[in-house]
Amino acid sequence: MSENQMKKGHPKGLYFVFTTAMSERISYYGMRAIFTLYLIKALAMDKELASAIYGNYTGLVYLTPLIGGYVADRFWGMRKSIFWGAVLMFIGQMLMFLSALYYQNNEFARILMYTGLGSLIFGNGFFKPNITTMVGSLYEPGDKRLDSAYTIFYMGVNVGAFIAPLVAGYLGDTGNPADFKWGFLAAAIGMLLSLILYVGWKNKFLIGPNGEQLGIEAAGKVKDNQSEKEAAPARSLKQTITEFALWAIGAVGIFALFRFVFQFDTFGAAIFATSLIMPAYVISDRSLTKIERQRIWVIYIIAFFVIFFWSAFEQAGASLTYFADEQTDRSFFGWEMPASFFQSFNPVFVVLLAPLFSSLWLKLGQRNMEPASPVKQSLGLLFLALGYLVIAFGVKGVEPGMKVSIMWLTGLYFIHTMGELMLSPIGLSMVNKLAPVRFASLLMGVWYLSMATANKFAGMLSGLYPEEGVAAKHFMGFEIATMFDFFMLFVAMSGIAAVILFALSSRLKKLMHGVQ
Repeated sequence: MSENQMKKGHPKGLYFVFTTAMSERISYYGMRAIFTLYLIKALAMDKELASAIYGNYTGLVYLTPLIGGYVADRFWGMRKSIFWGAVLMFIGQMLMFLSALYYQNNEFARILMYTGLGSLIFGNGFFKPNITTMVGSLYEPGDKRLDSAYTIFYMGVNVGAFIAPLVAGYLGDTGNPADFKWGFLAAAIGMLLSLILYVGWKNKFLIGPNGEQLGIEAAGKVKDNQSEKEAAPARSLKQTITEFALWAIGAVGIFALFRFVFQFDTFGAAIFATSLIMPAYVISDRSLTKIERQRIWVIYIIAFFVIFFWSAFEQAGASLTYFADEQTDRSFFGWEMPASFFQSFNPVFVVLLAPLFSSLWLKLGQRNMEPASPVKQSLGLLFLALGYLVIAFGVKGVEPGMKVSIMWLTGLYFIHTMGELMLSPIGLSMVNKLAPVRFASLLMGVWYLSMATANKFAGMLSGLYPEEGVAAKHFMGFEIATMFDFFMLFVAMSGIAAVILFALSSRLKKLMHGVQ
């Protein structure tokens, strides 16, 4: 593809990846929309246990991209990793369907559910970091359209996220526990469509800027034009084994610290330990140059602040679903909208607003006025805080048992969407721009690791949801007795993170060494 052609618009491969990811997200968000409701209403779990399982699942979904990224970079390449990820996710969704089919046999249904979740977790680990990294591979380094490209890609993800809760909620969230199986079957069909689309058209559309087939070879063979002088000397087998053993001991030690000293559950300890040990492992690689290492530090620092964003944002799948189900007036002309439908509000806002944000970044970039990635992401955190501030005052003073207008929850999702578009696609683009090619998928996995931590944390925070007849809960000395208290917790958390990240943005920009 010529330079002139490239300037006219985005490559066709972007829209192929857009459609493939969209179909996969129909699968993921369809299942997620009814998951906690299925646990509570069909498998008879309480909200605290359902929230914990939800947090473990969504946390591990973002943990396994480390494995998928490493395998892709070192062995399989992106194409093969995406294929097997899609296969595993289809199997996982079918197991969820079977779990719901046999829900009356509670023990057997739980076995099928946990097996299905495992397949989904590992499948996502191979699919997600590589399909995301593939977007950046379609462009030459330094291409100013990359933020716009990831915003368009993100819109595709959210088209799927919009459709999924409507379909899965309509079929599965009917009030009859036996109908959950149809929602899970719809999610399985969405995943099958993604797999068929990918297998059938990948060779035609996954073409690089120089006409090469993308993702066939493992990126670890790429040297990033690193000079021989800067390259680390080869290590012996003994050195390699010794180094691996030391890292393994460190990982076990940190896991034990979280599990037995801080009293986290097994999954939480594993997620938090990995969140510390894996970034340290990557940054210690002796082949990294000074500039590469500084750029990776930027990824890590921003990833830390992103944890606060997603731990609040991902309340959509748990506490905000409870709020929609129990305390929001959902009646329209005699029809009561299923609570799961609320999870389509955010993605439809993304679809509506993403083109505006994509155009905004393009125009600002052409005028050299585009804010650096850290500034955009601090603004994303600020908008998240504003969304919770709005709904906090919407519920202030509301008597127990009273339901609030649907407009409060709608307003929250609208404001959160603006924050999301300033943070999430920009973060994906930033990782692609800052990561050395040979670590591209692995560092995308590290980025998703922050979301793993956030989702696990989100599940823990959802457990603080105030319930009538239950004693007030506490978080770091802060009493959570009402919904106002609960929402203000997220205002404080994300607001403070926004201020600190903005204060650090100028320093982070210097460490990016010219990357915007």
